[in-house]
Amino acid sequence: MVATELGKELARRGHEVHFITYAQPFRLSSFIENVYYHEVEIPSYPLFESHPPYTLALTVAIQNAAVKHDLQILHAHYAFPHATSAWLAKQMIAREDFRVVTTLHGTDITLIGQDPSYRSITEFSIQRSDGLTAVSEYLRAETIEKFGVAEDRIRAIPNFVDLRLYRRDTHPCHRSKFSETGEKIVMHISNFRPVKRVEDVVRVFSRVQRRVRSRLVLIGDGPDRGRVEEIAREEGIADRVIFLGKQESVAELLACADLFVLPSSHESFGLVALEAMACGVPVVATRVGGVPEVVPDGVAGHLAPVGDVDAMADAAIALLSDPARWAAASDAARDAAERYSVDRVVPEYERYYEEVMAR
Repeated sequence: MVATELGKELARRGHEVHFITYAQPFRLSSFIENVYYHEVEIPSYPLFESHPPYTLALTVAIQNAAVKHDLQILHAHYAFPHATSAWLAKQMIAREDFRVVTTLHGTDITLIGQDPSYRSITEFSIQRSDGLTAVSEYLRAETIEKFGVAEDRIRAIPNFVDLRLYRRDTHPCHRSKFSETGEKIVMHISNFRPVKRVEDVVRVFSRVQRRVRSRLVLIGDGPDRGRVEEIAREEGIADRVIFLGKQESVAELLACADLFVLPSSHESFGLVALEAMACGVPVVATRVGGVPEVVPDGVAGHLAPVGDVDAMADAAIALLSDPARWAAASDAARDAAERYSVDRVVPEYERYYEEVMAR
């Protein structure tokens, strides 16, 4: 998602952008001038039936696109396998003015990169990149510590949000579809993986709805959905929880939320919290990873330790039951989101590309 939005913004600024991947990015659904898409073809030979060589197929696709279109920068998102393929392609191209920039998003450092099976190749791919960025100061520090990257080799460039799209006053309100008059809407968006702790969202809401008339709207899907539905039944609130499943456009849904809950055990940045804040939605989240950089604690919401359901519920109740406090937090959330606007962050990438090319 981040890579797609970055590419689209760069294209709007006059750059020629080529997406190289196995499937068209879901946010690249309409024609945009200066944008091209190259699909990676994976061989279907019987020899590769059990282990298709995607990394090598990607390498060839990068090399073909770079040579044919005289590309200058290859921006790989994730160290493994994308930066690995990028480095291999660079060796094949053997052109002095071709540069590889790698953006680290989190799991490539904190999860995959720590797996003994992948650690050495992850470290190699990071060290061989011409430029390195991380989506938060937290992740930058983790990369320096875990992989011995020199401090001047990696730049923290945060994720960003389009404030023209994510705002409270530009979308038709869907409140009547989710709640009755006077009810508050608590929202959560994720891929329902264990790290997102969606079960805690339900437990927080269970406590909130006893004090504040409200509904919980859950957006997304994943391996924990069945367990989350079961907990909602156990808590006796299944009729107050709405599962919307995967949604491509979430801006119009966030625009009608009163509170966003993000109780993850790990977040390298917390992009969905930023999108909620841009819509003027206060955030109750866990104090992990890069989240404290995004959500001003006690101003635009509240941060609590991982698993502290009671603390998160108390903070949610305090915000939802006090209109003046909620309004102040909503304004502060929007103000905080402005630091991560497209117009501020994308030029940082442009300047970094120029620095890498000039070396």
